[in-house]
Amino acid sequence: MATPISSVSPTMKCFLYAYFVCLCLLFSLEKGYALEGRKVAESHHSHSIEVSSLLPSASCKPSTKVLSNNDNKASLKVVHKHGPCSELSQDEASAAPTHTEILLQDQSRVKSIHSRLSNSKTSGGKDVKVVTDATTIPAKDGSTVGSGNYIVTVGLGTPKKDLSLIFDTGSDITWTQCQPCARSCYKQKEQIFDPSQSTSYTNISCSSSICNSLTSATGNTPGCASSACVYGIQYGDSSFSVGFFGTEKLTLTSTDAFNNIYFGCGQNNQGLFGGAAGLLGLGRDKLSVVSQTAQKYNKIFSYCLPSSSSSTGFLTFGGSASKNAKFTPLSTISAGPSFYGLDFTGMSVGGKKLAISASAFSTAGAIIDSGTVISRLPPAAYSALRASFRNLMSKYPMTKALSILDTCYDFSNYTTISVPKIGFFFSSGIEVDIDATGILYASSISQVCLAFAGNNDATDVFIFGNVQQKTLEVFYDGSAGKVGFAPGGCS
Repeated sequence: MATPISSVSPTMKCFLYAYFVCLCLLFSLEKGYALEGRKVAESHHSHSIEVSSLLPSASCKPSTKVLSNNDNKASLKVVHKHGPCSELSQDEASAAPTHTEILLQDQSRVKSIHSRLSNSKTSGGKDVKVVTDATTIPAKDGSTVGSGNYIVTVGLGTPKKDLSLIFDTGSDITWTQCQPCARSCYKQKEQIFDPSQSTSYTNISCSSSICNSLTSATGNTPGCASSACVYGIQYGDSSFSVGFFGTEKLTLTSTDAFNNIYFGCGQNNQGLFGGAAGLLGLGRDKLSVVSQTAQKYNKIFSYCLPSSSSSTGFLTFGGSASKNAKFTPLSTISAGPSFYGLDFTGMSVGGKKLAISASAFSTAGAIIDSGTVISRLPPAAYSALRASFRNLMSKYPMTKALSILDTCYDFSNYTTISVPKIGFFFSSGIEVDIDATGILYASSISQVCLAFAGNNDATDVFIFGNVQQKTLEVFYDGSAGKVGFAPGGCS
């Protein structure tokens, strides 16, 4: 039988009260620890981002990383061609495109990659006549890829002339505009290269085996003018370059220069190159700069793309990877062997792996590309990513789509936002987290979008684009057949 409360001694009442208070304290502490633990878990799986940092600065804020050069490596500064760190951006010839124009140009590039990979299977494609004063070159529409956003400065010729070139892992041939611009040259910031003023320039004979090698590097059969080899290359946005194929001295740094580098000397050039003098091809074909300098650098190069267009990164030939780099094997896309293929197996959002079949990634294959802006995912993968991201971002107001980007938010009333982390899984078992700067694409504070898009077809190749590569050190070891990723590469 229970003891009535009135009969409990005052001492026992005090003990019971104290015991009750302790229980309440323990309960509140446990609840607090649980909440704190959840906050820690949430912060571990999300990025806290200052809204003001989503837009680039109007002034250049270069990386603090010191670029060093030694016997086995050469490092170049990387800038965004339309950012304040680029001298090109100060020129009328390279007025920055709008965000809609950037994304439309990006879509043209992606279509050209998909077309190139499918055309090599079907031998389709529409022939476009690109004419010089001496020859006509058939350039297949979409047979090769567009140009990209990031530039480096290299020296060409003897004496050396400094030229700003777009570097592109999705292209093989290196070219620059050349005097006398027999048909057409677009406006560029630097003086157009004049091969007649260089003591180290030589034309290539159109009967040479190297001239015949242009077919694999450009997708077009080379031409011949006065026994000199003529190249022609057209990009997905209808930009093109046609001219003489020759050799020249290429200077990367004060200590690293290479004689007899094969390159295109463009006599008929048109397109959206943003005032850059041409293109530096970093693909896997034997005519790329990576292959041509392999004796010194062993097909090793790395880069870090800056966090925004108002900062700087680097492109390094040779050297070794950061100690914290995670590696995965390079694969080969049979329809496009000069691309750098990767084997993706999955994705995570907010610390949770998405329920996506591995076959969604393996069906199309994947490439990493420095020239594509927005990563293009297999349709099933993008649907899963979008659904999870929208769910975790549900407290923020959505707004209208921006071109190909369909998941956009209005952060006008926020100073700080919390954005779920996104990671890629690879066949080697590693997971690579995308930097906070690589998750969102902002046209304004009132229109900030998830920086991914889906392919239209499950058989279209998955493209790991440059927004998602921001601030990562991406280390290509062509001789060992692997690529590595390390965070915080630019700093």
